[in-house]
Amino acid sequence: MRPRQAPPGAPGPPRSPPGARLRLIPLLLLLLLLLLAGGHAFTVFTIIPENSLNPNTSLWDMDHERLFHSKKTLPETVGSSSPLRSRSLLGHEGRKSLTQNLGQKPQEKQLSCDMLLKLSRYILKDTFGSSLAWNLFRFYNCDQEVNLPKIRIGTLKVVQHKVKPFLLHRVLQLLRNMGVLSEAQQSKAFNLLKKQMLNPRKAPLKPEKEQSGTCPEADQHLVPWRPGSDTSRTAVVGRGAALRLESSAAFHSLVIRDGGMLVFADCPRGPPITLRARYILIHDGGELHVGSERCPYGSRATISLYGRASDGAAVEGFGQKFLGVGRGGVLELHGRRTRSWTLLDKTLHPGGLRYGPYFSERRWGSRGLNLRILDAGTARVLAAARFDTHLRHGECGRLRSFLATQPPGTVVAAAVGDSAARSLTLETRLLLRDRLGSAHISRLRHRQPWALVGILGGDQPFAAEDKREYHGSGTTGLAVARREFLTYDGTGFTVTAFSGWIKGVPHNGFKVEASNGIILHLVDEVTSWLPGDRIVVASTDYSMHQAEEFNLLPCPECKSNQVKIDGSPLYLHIGEVIDGVDMRAEVGLLTRNILIQGEMEDSCYGQNQCQFFSFDTFGGHIKILKNFSSVHLSGVELKNMGQQILGSYPVHFHLAEDVDERGGYEHPTYLDNLAIHHCFSRCVAIHGTHGLLVKDTIGYDTLGHCFFLEDGTEQRNTFYHNLGLLTKPGTILPSDRSEAMCLAIRSNVYGDYVPVPSTDCMAVSTFWIANPNNNLIENAAAGAQDVGIWYIFHRVPTGQSEGQYPEGQAEYTPLGVFYNNRVHSNFKAGLFIGKGVKTTRANAEDPREYLTVDNARFRPHQDADPEKPRVPAVIDGLIAFKNNDHGAWARGGDIIFCNSGFSDNGIGLTLASDGTFPTDEGSSLEVTRSIFVGESSNFGSQGGQNSYWGKGANGEYRTLPRNKTFPIRGFQIYDGPVRMSKCTFKKFTPTVDRYSSAIGFFMKNSWQISPQNNVSQILMEKSLYIQARRPENLTLSIARATYHSHPLRLQGVNRGAPYQQYQPVVMLEQAYIIQWDGKTPEDIILYPINFNRGDWLHIALCYPREAVFQVVADIYQRRTGMVHSVKHYLAAPSRASALNGTGERLFYFDRASGYLFVHLQAHEAREGHSYCSQQGCERIKIMAHMYPRDSWSCVPNPFPERPATTQRPVSQHPARDCTVCGAPQLAITSTPSVKYIRIQIQSLSRTDIQNHLTSAFIKINDTIFLFNSHGLFFMVVDACSGAVVSRRHFDTVTGENTATAITDYVQTSIKERSLVLVCSRDIADVMGSSEMPIFTRLGSAKPIVFHKEGSFAMLGYKGQAKPSWIKVINHAGYQKAASLQHYVPLKLKEYQCPANADEPLKFAFSQTHSEYISTEAAASWD
Repeated sequence: MRPRQAPPGAPGPPRSPPGARLRLIPLLLLLLLLLLAGGHAFTVFTIIPENSLNPNTSLWDMDHERLFHSKKTLPETVGSSSPLRSRSLLGHEGRKSLTQNLGQKPQEKQLSCDMLLKLSRYILKDTFGSSLAWNLFRFYNCDQEVNLPKIRIGTLKVVQHKVKPFLLHRVLQLLRNMGVLSEAQQSKAFNLLKKQMLNPRKAPLKPEKEQSGTCPEADQHLVPWRPGSDTSRTAVVGRGAALRLESSAAFHSLVIRDGGMLVFADCPRGPPITLRARYILIHDGGELHVGSERCPYGSRATISLYGRASDGAAVEGFGQKFLGVGRGGVLELHGRRTRSWTLLDKTLHPGGLRYGPYFSERRWGSRGLNLRILDAGTARVLAAARFDTHLRHGECGRLRSFLATQPPGTVVAAAVGDSAARSLTLETRLLLRDRLGSAHISRLRHRQPWALVGILGGDQPFAAEDKREYHGSGTTGLAVARREFLTYDGTGFTVTAFSGWIKGVPHNGFKVEASNGIILHLVDEVTSWLPGDRIVVASTDYSMHQAEEFNLLPCPECKSNQVKIDGSPLYLHIGEVIDGVDMRAEVGLLTRNILIQGEMEDSCYGQNQCQFFSFDTFGGHIKILKNFSSVHLSGVELKNMGQQILGSYPVHFHLAEDVDERGGYEHPTYLDNLAIHHCFSRCVAIHGTHGLLVKDTIGYDTLGHCFFLEDGTEQRNTFYHNLGLLTKPGTILPSDRSEAMCLAIRSNVYGDYVPVPSTDCMAVSTFWIANPNNNLIENAAAGAQDVGIWYIFHRVPTGQSEGQYPEGQAEYTPLGVFYNNRVHSNFKAGLFIGKGVKTTRANAEDPREYLTVDNARFRPHQDADPEKPRVPAVIDGLIAFKNNDHGAWARGGDIIFCNSGFSDNGIGLTLASDGTFPTDEGSSLEVTRSIFVGESSNFGSQGGQNSYWGKGANGEYRTLPRNKTFPIRGFQIYDGPVRMSKCTFKKFTPTVDRYSSAIGFFMKNSWQISPQNNVSQILMEKSLYIQARRPENLTLSIARATYHSHPLRLQGVNRGAPYQQYQPVVMLEQAYIIQWDGKTPEDIILYPINFNRGDWLHIALCYPREAVFQVVADIYQRRTGMVHSVKHYLAAPSRASALNGTGERLFYFDRASGYLFVHLQAHEAREGHSYCSQQGCERIKIMAHMYPRDSWSCVPNPFPERPATTQRPVSQHPARDCTVCGAPQLAITSTPSVKYIRIQIQSLSRTDIQNHLTSAFIKINDTIFLFNSHGLFFMVVDACSGAVVSRRHFDTVTGENTATAITDYVQTSIKERSLVLVCSRDIADVMGSSEMPIFTRLGSAKPIVFHKEGSFAMLGYKGQAKPSWIKVINHAGYQKAASLQHYVPLKLKEYQCPANADEPLKFAFSQTHSEYISTEAAASWD
């Protein structure tokens, strides 16, 4: 708690005469009686004269703050204190002062009495709460004794206080003399204290009964309050009032101040409590409590803020429709402890089924029998056909042939369209009766509606069938057949067929849908999520609009990590690691038992930006100002909060400065487990506030930047495990706005300036981080209109924080912790590091609006001092996937990306340097230990604003980034220098529509590419920097003397500037020729940037033969603009002497050839990737005096020709696999401590073998096991260590009793805690059984029925658990061969692995190269 301090020098209130204090007693008792009687007529609930002493006057506070406040607390005092107030505990110095004063001699009685009185106040306040302590001591002082109120205090409870026993003894004596101690306990209490004083070294006195912490509403001094509803009055809870709200109430406004306290009653079996007001203001010692940190609120409570924007005047500093906390205010809201959000652990398919739901309805044009064939194990519709058995006689034969090709056990749904009976032969009717179990088909008549759902080859009792009679009226109703089935993974689904006539029109159709709710498998335990709660499942595709909401259903069959949802998902939501990148969807709980909401109108009105929003955006808001006493929010839901007005946000810390220990708050301020959703302006705004913890908070479906740092001064804030998704544009700042908003809102630009949306606006972000010194740990930015996480830089502080740091400091400030964050489904970029905001008002020179997006570069240095060493900014553990444009973009240096995963982005990662010479000193960027994927197996879903749907590299349709022809790239180099090492690239394959590259260069870059860029172990070239003043022609030609006929032509990059810049790539210790296509500039400066000490070049520049030169060498200090170490070059007698490299500063001008020769060499050392040395940038400045009529014609090559070097033969040795290349991790996930193995199973059917495919295989990491025999193959892997422990082959063609053998093997040979991988190659009928129930022991939800000549693949588990990753693929012969791949986690808690599970693997599975193991070569299989 932050102490409330009186202003310096403020006097305490005047002491009341004794008589006045006595006269107050009847008034107080009368008021108390009225309150107990529920006196609803009162609008002010305490009436105390101004000169009476109360616990919130400056005297009371000054006594306690001076004597008792310290960061050192008494042992265990927090556990025994009242939860109603955050108290100042007795510190070491305070205890020492009290001990000294209380131990003084009797003649100092007055002082000792005062000190004893203060100690007693402290103990009673700490033990019984402020209300009792104040009511007791406001009538008692050391001057004289008065009649005290009849208050009795539990003596033993005082004894339990953790101060020294002899101090407690003195306090008890005082209280006994005052006559307030309970007489029954006095003797026992004094005896206990006596023992403690005789044994001072023993443990502190323990209470007779340990208490778990008192709940706020249980405080015995609270007065019950049932004020009723009156929206015309203002309620004030003021001095001395401690009220327990026990029923719903409504006011115009509620003010809690001057030590007043309001606590919500917690009655789980009673009705919910709703408090309605236009605003609630807490200040000057006022307190509002709903639950506490140690005793979370168990009932349902709602604070509802109402009112229109045009209703009433705004409250200064707060506005309208708010819950506000001012100076000295306390806001403690603590709801039930629930898990805020987790990850999906099993992929959720559209409709809850792997192949999605199915619906088809026809009217006219569907005459005859309509059939659908479904896979009973997956609910997939395999075939659809119509047979006109009404008019066409040959259709019956086609129908019989069609059914004969379908494998037994498939689901058949049939429905009559119009009529099907006229030409339906008896043979066909009998076939349908016998094969489908129909009871009505043999008597089907003209136009009679009939529907059936059955199993092909099944028995009659298992067929669902219905019919209706046709009477010629044109309306029969629908014959509906419906039957439920179960997939192999345990999902129930319903197949419905219907047929009938409605108003003379025939209807028939089919529907396949999940039944009885869909169960979600989650990573974490979610038993705190209850039926009726609402959740949101994030998008895992390019569009953030694929996020979906669901209500939870009762689910007695669910495990602790499962919930059942009401409704059917429209989109695919990934729940697994794909191609090594964690793409599991976030699942967030939106419901909390404490709700703060704004009451809204049905549509937009008034001046609320209705041109952009059709809905009301004037919600409620919470605003917390500087010097509050205590604010902690946990387990709170905020809905319909925020306003499209500057400063009115769902939660807003406004210029609160330090809110942790540094600011004097012994219990640092936090927001924990909030659900902020469907709000109208941001989520959490941190403005001029430092040290705030925002944890486990969800921001969903909001306008403008969600988690928002405002002025650029905000530091030391920590965002831990928060989730933001569906972040939409707003209107407040230019960076919030969409393209339409940017063009329309022009009131703050200068003159007729028209904003450029792509550069001025369009930057709305889920995390808007305006100062790098903040911590982002384990957050998820799961969908924003523009950017997920944006580090933006304010060159100077803006807004109300102007002048708080010098220009440029934010750009030099080191990065806080960035660890294990996820960014996906963002339109522009997942992570963006770079750019800033315009910090000047619009003017004629720069007409753009204030805070428009502007340029800035991140260059962190120690202590934010550019003169000190750089401090690398480490991006550790970024996961970026399905971002339309960029997974991440970063400009600056030094920046290091490590342990990161990029997949399915338009461009995975682009790195741009801090800048180019001479404006920047040079830096580096690095990527290491990371994975890049071009097109993963996350194919996505159409809809939800996904614009592009087309074929991917593997020929299957998928969602696409940007557009169908955009060339996707994994890693893009903007300029450099960039180092990349130990990275893995996958699936970058071009198509007929677009190119693709794993590593590429920014193609629209007019700046130079650094020659120090390197990938893996490749070292590239150095570079040279040339400046020319007012060149006649911008084109420079530079050629290496050895290849003088092949010059490189460069264009200057600063058109219109007095100096042009050229940065050619050069090789060291070589000779170069430089010319211009026109007149050579009078001044040329050569900078050897990126040169190490001793590196050199020979330079020849072409000039007119009458030119006169002055050549100077110096060192230029770029930041200060100062020049030092000036040395003049002398003319040399020959070219050889000028270029001999002896250290002399010489130049030579050969008038015959027209070339000036200089030896360019670096003499100073540089550090790291700086362009120049620590002393500055070495350079040679050449100033030439040329006459206007001078002409020149230089020879092509002034250097002597060298003989061609002998070319070395190319090595014929084949390249070896690089065992140290690629990312060391198999997968980049949000749970780095969990290790994975990669499983791939490829089976072969009879058709595949006939097409000359020979080997089925199982691949574990990069080790491949080939299978060339017929039958089923089992591989068993220990789920704890990842070791292969068993292999077995079962021949289904020649083997006898195969089903029995498989059963015995699974039951007896496979141990518990085993992954079981099953592959097939050309399986025939498994002898001895039509179905195999033993596979249910490996995780299948039902027995397996193998298809003759089909294919089968299974990833199973034998053990007590049933992991969510179990997969079964069982295909018929005409289907594509069964295959699957999955990243399987090892050593999960549910496996119950023993402590010694980390044994060496039986096979060392490589992650960097493939190993082929033929099963035929194995001596034995098991």
